[in-house]
Amino acid sequence: MRSEPSMTAATSVENGGQLKRRSLGARLVTANTFWIALVLVALIIVFSALAPNAFPTVFNFQRLAIETAVLLVLAVGMTFVIITGGIDLSVGSVLIFAGMVSAKTMNALSENGSAIDAGWGVIIAGLVAAVLGGLVWGFVNGFLIAHAKVPPLIVTLGSFGAALGAASLLGDGSDIRTIPTTLKRALGSGTSFGGIPNLVITAAVITLIAAWLLHTTRFGRYTFAVGSSQEAARRAGIGVTAHLLKVYLLAGLLAGAAGFMSLAYYSTTGIAAHSTDNLNAIAAVVMGGTSLFGGVGTMLGTVIGVFIPAVLKKGFNIVHVQDYWQMIAVGAVLVAAVWFDQQRRRARDRL
Repeated sequence: MRSEPSMTAATSVENGGQLKRRSLGARLVTANTFWIALVLVALIIVFSALAPNAFPTVFNFQRLAIETAVLLVLAVGMTFVIITGGIDLSVGSVLIFAGMVSAKTMNALSENGSAIDAGWGVIIAGLVAAVLGGLVWGFVNGFLIAHAKVPPLIVTLGSFGAALGAASLLGDGSDIRTIPTTLKRALGSGTSFGGIPNLVITAAVITLIAAWLLHTTRFGRYTFAVGSSQEAARRAGIGVTAHLLKVYLLAGLLAGAAGFMSLAYYSTTGIAAHSTDNLNAIAAVVMGGTSLFGGVGTMLGTVIGVFIPAVLKKGFNIVHVQDYWQMIAVGAVLVAAVWFDQQRRRARDRL
């Protein structure tokens, strides 16, 4: 009778060895990130073939990276939220609010109410104000979702309108354009390390830190656990309520940082310029393989997902395809990504 467990253990070890032997190839091929990366590579190849003198250029790829930097920071925060099984429709409005608070702070601390000639002390104060502005909305979202148990869709839809309204009230319905010249030159248009835009470097550093946080720390493991099953996470001793609050605080913080980056790049608060950033961030995260059902996602996938619509838009513009086709193409890729996720979940549930 005792030989049975031994045989079972031996079988498990054997199966484990087979899984290890096939993990490098099999797990790569079945990973969402692998397939979505192939889509991105295919798009680059197609547009490079259609416009060999315009698309595959250093200048074009540099512009692509700059144009996606702010959205990438938003999408990084959204990745954590969606992995927990939540959603955040407010990040675009929070970005605008944070930019407005930052601009108002820098102007208030400057002579004659204009921050154009402000120095680094004022600029740092503006950065702190932007981050704090994002954290305020992150706390509001997190508290209502985690403690008051209001559905994330309703909470963030409400804060989407409230944050935008608050930004409009602060600016009296108008954009602020008196942005420090030093900030614009250093972060908005400055370069480092052989011509790499500082805005891109900033977004890359934030993404790498977020990837480390998600994939190697207890915070990341708790994020996946909460998204897989909140009840199971509670039984495992994870403080689900506190963790959800931290996740939405993180999303708010990153939206605040994105607001400051946007301010530096566009030199204006752009009240009407970020109305669809929330949907673009969600689309990028989902296209990157993060499951809307929670518990699955990678930061690398989010980076790839951010670049797919950017490459489509840039490529279509270069080959003179109408904007309407751009929207159709992005929508088709998004629906395909969700369908693929559902098929993968059904296949896993059958096992």
